[in-house]
Amino acid sequence: MKQSHSSTLGFIGGGQMATALASGAIHSGLLQEDKLVFFDTSLEAQAKLREKFPAARLAPSLADLFNTCDSAVLAVKPQVLLKVMGELANQISPKHLIISVVAGISLANLETGLGTKRIVRVMPNTPCQVQAGASGIAALPGASAEDRNWVEHLMGSVGTVHHVEDDMLHAVTGVSGSGPAYAFMVIDALADGGVAVGLPRKVAIQLAAQTLLGAATMVLKTGEHPGELKDRVASPAGTTIAAIGELEKHGIRAAFIEAVKAATERSRQLGQG
Repeated sequence: MKQSHSSTLGFIGGGQMATALASGAIHSGLLQEDKLVFFDTSLEAQAKLREKFPAARLAPSLADLFNTCDSAVLAVKPQVLLKVMGELANQISPKHLIISVVAGISLANLETGLGTKRIVRVMPNTPCQVQAGASGIAALPGASAEDRNWVEHLMGSVGTVHHVEDDMLHAVTGVSGSGPAYAFMVIDALADGGVAVGLPRKVAIQLAAQTLLGAATMVLKTGEHPGELKDRVASPAGTTIAAIGELEKHGIRAAFIEAVKAATERSRQLGQG
C-alpha cells in the first residue's frame, strides 16, 4: 500500500471528478474510505456521496473540512471558485496542501486568491471515472517534492500523469480535458454510419467504441506515430484510403485542430474571470 501524504483528504465539491478521484484513491490503497471528507452545498450531491462513500464524512462547513484535513481538492466550476476564493483563503493555513482540478485558473491566480504557495494544479479528464484518465500536472515552488509525489500518486490511481508548465495546462485542457467529448462524437458518428449501411445500433456503437479503444491502445503500446499506423491500414486503392479521402475532403483534421485551439483559448478566458 502506498503511504498517504496526509491522514485525511478533503474534497470541496462532490461531483464526478471528486468522486472519481476518491474512488481511485480507495481502490489503489492510497487512502481508506473513512479518511475522506466532502463538502458540497447541494442536497442531491450529499445524498449521492452518502450512498457511494458510506464510510466517508460530509463536512457541515468549509471551516470544519479544513480543520479536519491536511490536503484539500478544489473540485468546483471555475465561476464558483472565483466567487469563494476569499472564503477559502480565510480557512487555509500553511499546513494545507491545495490541489486544484478547476479548469482555467492558473497557479498565479490561485496563489493570489488563496494566499498560499502550497498548491498543485491538475487538469484531469472524465475517463478518470473508469481509471483511464489522462492528466496534466503543475505545481508552485511552495509545494514540496513530497507534495508533488503524493498528488502524482493520487492522479496515477485514475490514469496517466504528465508534468507540464502551468501555462501549458490550457493546452492540456484543449487536447485531453475536452478530448473525451470529441471522441464520443466520433464514436456516435461512426455508429450512425454503421446504421446507415445496415448495422443494428447496438452493434455499431460497440464496434465503433472498441475500434477507438484498440487504435488508442496501439499508439500507446507501440510508441509509433499515429500517421505510420494509419498508413498501414490504408492499402493502395483499398477501402480505407477511399474513406480517408472523404474525411480529408470534409476537413476532419482541420476541425480537430481548431477544436483544440478553441478549447485552449476558452480555458484561458475562464482563468480571467
